[in-house]
Amino acid sequence: MKKQIVSTEQAPQAIGPYSQAVRAGDLVFTAGQLGLVPGTKEMAGPDIESQTRQALQNLDAILEASSSCLEHAIKVTVYLANIDEFPLMNAVYARFFSDAPPARAAVQAAALPLGAKVMIDIVALACDCDGGDEPCACECA
Repeated sequence: MKKQIVSTEQAPQAIGPYSQAVRAGDLVFTAGQLGLVPGTKEMAGPDIESQTRQALQNLDAILEASSSCLEHAIKVTVYLANIDEFPLMNAVYARFFSDAPPARAAVQAAALPLGAKVMIDIVALACDCDGGDEPCACECA
């Protein structure tokens, strides 16, 4: 099995020695994503809602670069700086995963990088569309 490193300019670049995602066989493993606006070191906003929304948009871009999408997510882990903000995060999260949501864990972390309020990572199935003559049955938009 071959390991493929995934990178896209549509999401924040790694801030350390790690990859935005790794595709291994039929699975894509993303690195934890903060609510950073791509191309900057700025959070999308000071609140958990804007940071959650941006983190999920970043993950969507990374998954698309991996030949996957949020619809193929099978496991999500959410790290919160303050577990009391879970309902606020969950309201935004629900808009991204309204149909057949993936398995999920949500935990409070002692601290998150760059003072973030939320960090999210995803394991997703890779789309098996190869761009050949067969029409793709994948649900990715």
